[in-house]
Amino acid sequence: MSEEKRAFTDEEVLALHRQHPAGKISVTPTKPMATQRDLAMLYSPGVAVPVKVIGGDAKRGIPPDPDAAYEYTAKGNLVAVVSNGTAILGLGNLGALASKPVMEGKSVLFKRFADIDSIDIEMDADGAEAVISATRAIAPTFGGINLEDIKSPECFEIETRLRDELDIPVFHDDQHGTAIVAAAGLINACEITGRSLADLKVVVSGAGAAGLSVVGLIKLMGVRHENVILCDQAGVIYRGRAEKMDQYKSAHAVDTPLRTLTEAMSGADCFLGLSVAGVVSKEMIASMAKNPIVFAMANPDPEIMPEDIRAARPDAIVATGRSDYPNQINNVLGFPYIFRGALDVRARTINEDMKRAAALALAALAKEDVPDEVAAALGYRPKFGPDYIVPNAFDPRLISHVPAYVAQAAIDTGVARRPIPDMDAYKNALAQRLDPTAKLMQRLQGAVRSKPKRIVFAEGEEPAVIRAAYAFSEQGLGEAILVGREEQVLRNMALVGVPEDAGLKIVNARLSDTNPVFVEHVYHRLQRFGALHRDAQRLVNQDRNVFGACMVALGHADGMVTGVTRTFSVAYDDVRRVIDAKKGCRPIGMSIILAQGKTTFIADTNITEMPEAEDIAQIAIQAARGARRFGFTPRVALISYSTFGNPMGERAAKVREAVAMLDRMKGAGYEDIDFEYEGEMSPEVALSEESRALYPFSRLSEPANVLVMPAIHSAAISTKLLASLGGATVVGPMMLGLEHSVQICPLGASVSDIVTFATIAAFDVNQRAPSKS
Repeated sequence: MSEEKRAFTDEEVLALHRQHPAGKISVTPTKPMATQRDLAMLYSPGVAVPVKVIGGDAKRGIPPDPDAAYEYTAKGNLVAVVSNGTAILGLGNLGALASKPVMEGKSVLFKRFADIDSIDIEMDADGAEAVISATRAIAPTFGGINLEDIKSPECFEIETRLRDELDIPVFHDDQHGTAIVAAAGLINACEITGRSLADLKVVVSGAGAAGLSVVGLIKLMGVRHENVILCDQAGVIYRGRAEKMDQYKSAHAVDTPLRTLTEAMSGADCFLGLSVAGVVSKEMIASMAKNPIVFAMANPDPEIMPEDIRAARPDAIVATGRSDYPNQINNVLGFPYIFRGALDVRARTINEDMKRAAALALAALAKEDVPDEVAAALGYRPKFGPDYIVPNAFDPRLISHVPAYVAQAAIDTGVARRPIPDMDAYKNALAQRLDPTAKLMQRLQGAVRSKPKRIVFAEGEEPAVIRAAYAFSEQGLGEAILVGREEQVLRNMALVGVPEDAGLKIVNARLSDTNPVFVEHVYHRLQRFGALHRDAQRLVNQDRNVFGACMVALGHADGMVTGVTRTFSVAYDDVRRVIDAKKGCRPIGMSIILAQGKTTFIADTNITEMPEAEDIAQIAIQAARGARRFGFTPRVALISYSTFGNPMGERAAKVREAVAMLDRMKGAGYEDIDFEYEGEMSPEVALSEESRALYPFSRLSEPANVLVMPAIHSAAISTKLLASLGGATVVGPMMLGLEHSVQICPLGASVSDIVTFATIAAFDVNQRAPSKS
């Protein structure tokens, strides 16, 4: 993406990578080491037992069993991401160490999309033989090897040799990842345009690792050798050419009088670009056959921009490598799932049939009805056709769909050590591997994109707020309104690299035409609380929270985000001068905790310091409503240090009384108590099946997912500890229960935090039921 369109600065990128702990990955133990017995079993002396099983025990006549390493170590779910840094992204040969940020990122993608543990290995190894030797030496540690960012033509020899010499999957993603996803798109593009692969006339620009792999795979899929014209910087690769040739290019040379890319494009059905920006012109696109298929996949800028393709040929099917256009040919659709399937059958290699199976799986998935998660991610529901020929990267079905195809191909071709007896059961197990809560914000943003809202960014002069407003707008989440002095806002926009024509609306509280109306509104609300008219005028003029809240309250905006420069209590008091509690609701702060595959809501973290029993009951009702808005069936636990009266104390008694109140309200037919609740109970009883089993009378059918705390201090401390100690992601606290949608960020919130709260504000507007507003 071009510099002027980026919603972040270089400094922000560096700050995020530098943030403790530095980088993007860490190692987390999977077994407890809490006691001396744990340590003895998992390390010395107990660890000698699996060592002897794997390596054999000569004294007992037990032979070595190398495959046992898959049973007793992490090998079976561990992939090495290997690079020598000779072809990093589009930056060239910057060395092994410079490749580490990319390789760490690759490791994160393995975990995020396929639940595969991955270690990045950056080798200070010059030449194919050095990389082969080093990789071969470390191979016993891993279940698979992913080669990355290694220059051509060395990458071909490295992969070929390692595939021959190792008995684990070896996969060069720069070659095959793009090829597999592009092949899937090509299958569907041909179907849409009524073509067959056998008759397709293809021009490929780029004879590097990706280009050669794409050519090889589409030929395997059915495109005829003589129908593919491959071009590099020197022009068409024809039979007999001597300039800049090697054995890998020669394999795809054809008999043709064509010598240039321009000549080759004339009359072609399909163009596949894996080269550099700007090598294709509108005239070249115009010369192609009817309904041309144009995959311009150079990154970050394609061979020709989609707008130019459409201008030249409105009938074209277009794909790129970019996320800001339809049909992204994205490697993440391929490599995580290919390795998932290969690892799960303990494949000895990743062969051509497995790659072909992955391409067919992706092509088939794109034709199915799109699930809600994809519609939410995109902001609309795509349908198989010219603008949807490959699945979206956030399609949750990828994890259960593609690996099954790959695994079956491995079994069918005899490279699987452990065939899968029940493929349907395997698919179900795959679907359960990934944490669904990781997609929470993606789903929220998708829902907001379908109905964008006007969101006020009250502290509009702050550089971080400006960046967040720009990101909010650029991501299609709605209209961003900055409250501040125009000169100062524009000055800071220039400072942080946000273009003046970015489409951000700037409103000066003092100069706004709405100022007199807002003053009267505030004066009417506060005059019987000791405020004079001039006090109302000063609040509107000088307090951006008050002005922003007036915009929302009087219909000039849909929601508001603030809190970056003021504490929660100050910002909340400002807002409440203008906005009341929603009828029948109690304002609360609620945090979402994402940890260990679970989503848990905690309330009240912000508003009522020492709630009485009635307050606790109302907080429980409001928190249940909030959880339901996010798509969860609430199971509410009213938390205390006491569990069902043991021990009893003043705070525990308040919680117990709140449960009794909920019982009475439910018995009286109170319609909002349509959820499970129980208390008073300790957190371990609320969250643990084993602990709750000690109390068979408990009304919770499963562990609680909404925790109502007995006071602010316990709620705030628990969420802040979780956020500070790590191991959990804390979203919020978010405001619930106000008449209008307002979210208050933590003091000093980051750009991404501000965008999150703005998204929640917009989501809250969309989710409000008119009958209860």
